[in-house]
Amino acid sequence: MKNVKKIAVALVLFVAVTGFVNAQSKVAHINVQQLLSEMPEMKAAQAELKKLEETYTADIEESFKEFQNKATLYQNESASKTREENEKRALELQGHERNIQEARQAALQEMQKKQQELFAPISDKAKTAIEKVAAAQGYEYVIDASPGLSLIVAKGKDLLPEVKQELGF
Repeated sequence: MKNVKKIAVALVLFVAVTGFVNAQSKVAHINVQQLLSEMPEMKAAQAELKKLEETYTADIEESFKEFQNKATLYQNESASKTREENEKRALELQGHERNIQEARQAALQEMQKKQQELFAPISDKAKTAIEKVAAAQGYEYVIDASPGLSLIVAKGKDLLPEVKQELGF
């Protein structure tokens, strides 16, 4: 995180110095996070991810309830079972618990993979539109003005309205 801030500050300083050296350079800014969040494709992708997350959550919760029921049953029956049988049941419960943890990890990995799969084309589309609008208006540099990226002053041209128009919304 510190490196990102350092890079962002260095980029801003580089742009500022370049602006002084070459008065012909034009700089604009855009809040990329806002652009992405307002894109219809992003809203659809987020809805799809939420649906997938709900499916995984329901499956894992069902497995956990099954585990709890079995654990309660084994606990209640433990006095009437032999020590070997109780040990065998304990191992079975440990295996079931391990399977639930593995299912959680697999679900997280699948969610991350699906998120990348869905968001990459949307991000590329936004980048292409930003580049097109910047080129059409003669801007050589476009700085991301999303919150937390160290852009201190944004008095220059904001390309967000034109990029949204280019994207058709």
